[in-house]
Amino acid sequence: MEIIVFFSLLLSVCTVSANLAEADKSSKQQPCPQDTQAVLRELTASVAVQKEQITVLQKETEEKTAKLKSEIDQLKLQSTDRAANLETEIDALKQELQATHVAFSTAVVLPGSGPFIGPFNTETTLIFKHVITNIGNAYNPSTGIFTAPVRGAYHFELHMFGHGGVAVGAYLYKNEGPVVIAYEHQTAGGELSGSNGASLLLEVGDQVFVRLLNGRRIYDNDNHHTTFSGHLIFTM
Repeated sequence: MEIIVFFSLLLSVCTVSANLAEADKSSKQQPCPQDTQAVLRELTASVAVQKEQITVLQKETEEKTAKLKSEIDQLKLQSTDRAANLETEIDALKQELQATHVAFSTAVVLPGSGPFIGPFNTETTLIFKHVITNIGNAYNPSTGIFTAPVRGAYHFELHMFGHGGVAVGAYLYKNEGPVVIAYEHQTAGGELSGSNGASLLLEVGDQVFVRLLNGRRIYDNDNHHTTFSGHLIFTM
């Protein structure tokens, strides 16, 4: 009888202990309201920080995008300016290249015209109307004047032909002053000729032409005995 009572008490104690242990375990597994609020506060703070970081990143991205767009626009503008400058330089080089091709050769009388010119009472500019060559169009057949298109060294020649007892004589002029003379005189009748030439340093716009001396006469026909020619040697 005593043994039965002892085992009954022991069983009761074990049951109570098991229940207490289970209750303690359950209480440990359930979170405390204070801990939940702390976690929520941490999450809220983290989200706020992330939002702020996102805002900063968006602002930086917008600033970088605007800067890149400005740089691209500037590069486009510079490219346009460079293209315009290159086009201007190319046009200038083309004009300069064209200006360096200068050569002309002329005769004083047009085919079928009268053979004699002169004599005159004063020096007279000869107009070489028959153009054999006029590369660069620096010679004007209406005035008889060559105008230098570029600064450089030029060479000119004049050949005067005469017939009869009147002397031939003509000056090669640079601007307002004579440079050389082509002259020939003989007392007896017949053919006579005088020639000369010179290399000149000319500035842009300088003029070169031929003037017949007063009292002198020249002769020309379809064979072109009396000529005036010149060409650019090199630019300077």
